[in-house]
Amino acid sequence: MSAAQQIIGSANPLSESPIPSPTSGERNDHLWEIASLRQALRDGPSTEQQNDATKRPAGGISLDVMRSLYASNSGPIGLRRSNSSVVYPGGPPEFPPVKKLNPLNKKRILVSGGAGFVGSHLVDRLMLMGHDVIAIDNYFTGSKTNLAHWFGHPNFEMIRHDVVDPIMLEVDQIYHLACPASPVHYQSNPVKTLKTGFFGTYNMLGLAKRVKARFLLTSTSEVYGDPEEHPQKETYWGHVNCIGPRACYDEGKRVAEALAYSYARQDGVDVRVARIFNTFGPRMNWNDGRVVSNFIVQALKNDDITIYGDGSATRSFQYVHDLVDGLIALMESDYKEPVNLGNPEEYTIKQFADTILQLVRDHKERCGEAAPTSKVVHLPAAEDDPQRRKPDTTRAKEVLGWAPQWSATDGLRETVAYFHGRMQQG
Repeated sequence: MSAAQQIIGSANPLSESPIPSPTSGERNDHLWEIASLRQALRDGPSTEQQNDATKRPAGGISLDVMRSLYASNSGPIGLRRSNSSVVYPGGPPEFPPVKKLNPLNKKRILVSGGAGFVGSHLVDRLMLMGHDVIAIDNYFTGSKTNLAHWFGHPNFEMIRHDVVDPIMLEVDQIYHLACPASPVHYQSNPVKTLKTGFFGTYNMLGLAKRVKARFLLTSTSEVYGDPEEHPQKETYWGHVNCIGPRACYDEGKRVAEALAYSYARQDGVDVRVARIFNTFGPRMNWNDGRVVSNFIVQALKNDDITIYGDGSATRSFQYVHDLVDGLIALMESDYKEPVNLGNPEEYTIKQFADTILQLVRDHKERCGEAAPTSKVVHLPAAEDDPQRRKPDTTRAKEVLGWAPQWSATDGLRETVAYFHGRMQQG
């Protein structure tokens, strides 16, 4: 048995309940550019291990409901009139089931970067929980299609806005996620990345100060750089190259943390900081240069899987639903020091590539397609790439009661099915 098969374990196909087809009164693909992924999910994760995952609640929300938001082709057909009103020729839109909250418990929440990969999942969860949500995004890496299923909902508002410019809103909480997070994106315009890291955080903190909102900064494990401590605790100050090709992102997040705690000390802003480790899942951009998306797309296309370096570098990967659980738990807690949010399962990059290749083979065989014959090839190592990265999540367990519920393998099955569906739709 290969190392990848040992990680994945045995797989016994199980049937999943059918997902109804969209009706003629649902989403207009030309307007919203959302492909139907339902069949792909039905043909995708179907092992006994994955069947257990479908029963697992995601923050009190059914996983089937969460899945439907990134796999559904349903949504309102909205036609905008010249007076800016919207009419729905197919009748009133049907939205995902939203909890009805007591007005005293209902919050007005701002999510910057809300149309992005993680931001859109966070918006989904907050909406399902019954809150009023405002998402702002400049669509540099995000897409309005990630949130199109909420367009027209009375609890939801989408604003095109770049956080480097101030914005005036009345909110109770601010989740500040806006910042390009993949090397392809943040290295394409390093000055803009640094401006977003500083001015974007400055503007969001200024808003939090004015309206007395609680503020959560999504920082990153990159603040630890190429760590000399392993695993990394929140008390570790890091080992960062401040002039390297990754510095625009690493130092941007470090200064964002410093700015957040300066506002807390000087102006009494109620601050939370999450240090996020590698995260993957549906709605990732498949051309963002990250390990997970690269490996899955290459295997699905039957291309060789490219590893930069000898593959001995290690990473820890968490599924996006776990991260959203942690972000909400941190926001609702009274804890104000930085908290690591990540999955401590550690893989070498080579081991991870083998695992993904095996999962893609299994998925394609279940779909009746030829298994990929991709092989792993090695390219020169990327400059300044950290050699080891693994979170110490003791603090998250103790102060938030949070721990990852998804293994990397469970999450990868879902993600492989998602990417396969997207690729089938072109």
